[in-house]
Amino acid sequence: MLREIPGGVCAPEGFRAAGVYCGVKGSAQADAPQTVLPSARGKNDLAMILSDRECAAAAVYTLNRVKAAPIYVTMGHLEDGVCRGIVANSGNANACAPMSHENAQRMCQLAAQVTGLKEEDFVVASTGVIGQTLNIAAIEKGMPGLVSALSEDGSAAAATAIMTTDTVKKETAVACTIGGKQVKIGAIAKGSGMIHPNMGTMLCFVTTDCAITSDLLAEALHEVAPRTFNRVTVDGDTSTNDMCVVLANGGAGNSQIEWKDDDFAVFTKALRQVCEQMARAIAADGEGASRLVTCTVHAARSEESAERLAKAVVGSSLVKAAMFGADANWGRVLCAMGYSKAPFRPEYVDVRFSSLAGEILVCEKGTGLAFDEELAKKILSQNEVVIDVCLNEGEHEATCWGCDLTYEYVKINGDYRS
Repeated sequence: MLREIPGGVCAPEGFRAAGVYCGVKGSAQADAPQTVLPSARGKNDLAMILSDRECAAAAVYTLNRVKAAPIYVTMGHLEDGVCRGIVANSGNANACAPMSHENAQRMCQLAAQVTGLKEEDFVVASTGVIGQTLNIAAIEKGMPGLVSALSEDGSAAAATAIMTTDTVKKETAVACTIGGKQVKIGAIAKGSGMIHPNMGTMLCFVTTDCAITSDLLAEALHEVAPRTFNRVTVDGDTSTNDMCVVLANGGAGNSQIEWKDDDFAVFTKALRQVCEQMARAIAADGEGASRLVTCTVHAARSEESAERLAKAVVGSSLVKAAMFGADANWGRVLCAMGYSKAPFRPEYVDVRFSSLAGEILVCEKGTGLAFDEELAKKILSQNEVVIDVCLNEGEHEATCWGCDLTYEYVKINGDYRS
């Protein structure tokens, strides 16, 4: 049985975290003044998660052909499947910029020096503006304070430190029983814009005290990511920096999971719940969004086709605009399905809109119905709207998440670099 618990990435045994402000958005020159008046300080922009022991580690990465330097450094450090901690910054993506690879490596070196560990013990991640030189001098000055701030209550501070255009911090944790021991899984994430399904399209750091081999940890993550993070879309843009990393330190004391047995199934289910919560939080906090839009396609021929159809619906700019206007324009739903290239029979399709305000059938067997427009508007004005599509063709289903498209999205991205 899964249950939600407090603590985020610090909920599992043996993990500490911290987030501090160091001024990443300041001058990138090493000799530039770093003095910042207290009144001018911004939100946290440097984060660390650290385990008290070696962890099995696994990650999935953006499929964008243009990848930021931290992705490549992390890939190299995780080749052996072990890790001790994560260091990350917001305010600069350290992508396609001068000295980007060297600066990503330097972040790990700085973390290693202050903690007494090895450079290879750290995963590194960055998020923010592309193409600008990382202010490594600010990070160097901030690292001792970051490590000093590490605590078992530091998840929220770390979650805040990786935010960019996010309006809320994103963290969660669950507990379950594996091998007679209580096992905990916690996570923090960031993601608001430049979000489109293609692994990740955000940053998500997951910790667990489960004892599991790195190979099976990777299998669990690769099973979960396509059904959670890859089913989120905000704006159709896949970022250069995004990754999901899972660290497992074995602190729960369960017998190590070495086979795809019942324990593995329980762990994977718990990991999926954590990742789904983070995926939903990212979609709900889409840049400028006023509501979460969920699309479930069921009674499909296959899960793959159901997913493709649901992605097309939540990714449609016209559907997203209709959701912003609380307009029950179901024709846009069928239109998006039609160009998804997934097989289905339009003449079999039923479409419903639902929310906490109720539900309404607007299309039956591919044909529009007379419906109460006022009720439909009330339903579509809630914070979460569900577009329910029944194909009446099979037994498979998939759910994808997105958000509405508002005027604010253009405002945010029209001057993002400023």
